[in-house]
Amino acid sequence: MPRSPLNRRTLLRSAGICIGLPLLDAMLPIGLGAERKAAALRPKRMLLISRPLGLYAPNFFPEKTGKDYEFTRYLKPLEDYRRDFTVFSGLSHVGYPGGHHTEVALLTGVAPEGVRFGDIRNTISLDQEVASHLGGETRFPYLSLGGGVLSCNRKGVKVPSEERVTQVVKQLFIDGTPEEVAREVERIKTGQSILDGVRDQARSLGETLGPADRRCLDLMLNSIREAEQRLQQDQGWVTKPKPKVPAKPPTDDYLSDPWMLDRERQWFDLVHLALQTDSTRVIALWIWSHGRVNLPDVAIGHHDATHHGQDEAKIKQLALIEEAEMTLFARFLGKMKGSNEAGSSLLDQTVVFYGSNMGNASAHSCNNLPILVAGGGFHHAGHVAFDRNNNHPLSNLFVRMLHQMGIEADRFGTSTGTLSEV
Repeated sequence: MPRSPLNRRTLLRSAGICIGLPLLDAMLPIGLGAERKAAALRPKRMLLISRPLGLYAPNFFPEKTGKDYEFTRYLKPLEDYRRDFTVFSGLSHVGYPGGHHTEVALLTGVAPEGVRFGDIRNTISLDQEVASHLGGETRFPYLSLGGGVLSCNRKGVKVPSEERVTQVVKQLFIDGTPEEVAREVERIKTGQSILDGVRDQARSLGETLGPADRRCLDLMLNSIREAEQRLQQDQGWVTKPKPKVPAKPPTDDYLSDPWMLDRERQWFDLVHLALQTDSTRVIALWIWSHGRVNLPDVAIGHHDATHHGQDEAKIKQLALIEEAEMTLFARFLGKMKGSNEAGSSLLDQTVVFYGSNMGNASAHSCNNLPILVAGGGFHHAGHVAFDRNNNHPLSNLFVRMLHQMGIEADRFGTSTGTLSEV
């Protein structure tokens, strides 16, 4: 018997509680043009992963371009997903100085003069740009995870990043007691009242200030507007039950005595759950490499190994560490690909960016960055190579990623156009 599609806006209602349903097979359209219509219904997501110490280039970049390249040592763990990702060589934020401090601009692509050491003048990061368009659909407009400085608002001000896995699990999946919910509702009401007063006073004050002070005040007012938006978002979600997941909540954040690979595995598992439950559709994840490495034949930390100075013993240990990291990333891609969402995989619906601000950490070089993009419904091209000495703007890829998310954009950061190879 022909079925009638279930309306996507259908809610479950009981005792004053409304629960929105995920996209179910029963909600998908049928008949002529059904697949195209179904694709439009499926939510688009973005995950941006930064690893600020780069990857050892000889073990990462393939020699041959196109789809039939030979897998390098680091790409070998991803072999099962050959059709699901593209590797890029010859990309960078052109003109950036060398140094660790450039990590704050990986996702913004701000002009080189904005990343001078000790004088960072940033712009909006890619995750925040996407969240400004899509963030209202979920409980959390975005998640910035792992610590570090990845996310910046439209004024270039740092967006706080949560480095505790246990805290994020609590925010995503653990409901508060009735008393805690009531306190949260009151907090939101109080916060709105405070913001109303501060905003009016700030506007009055601005009429008496000079240009420089007004610019400073504008930054504060922009933060107030963002806080208001977050409060409005909170108000709609605070009384709704959070999704329940079968995974056992972690009890260790690996902060005081970290095991590097265990911490990365925690983050990947949490990111998968956050996307699978549609708790958010935009995530920036910073993977720092301090901590002990529990691997055979590895006696040094990752940071020490990346600054190898061409010492063969250190390079050998570096390869073991980063190969293990790529194996964890491959495991994550497998979980994403194995998660079905109304006839598509979660990986196909998620643009996954995996890269670094460092091309060669040992030389503190920011050229020829290791960049990989997976999933997202792209027509993946295997290995796309640009000139490794005269690099192509990484921001051109960011413009392409925005388009893939359904966001019209002519430019982003220091883009000079749109990357068209995927």
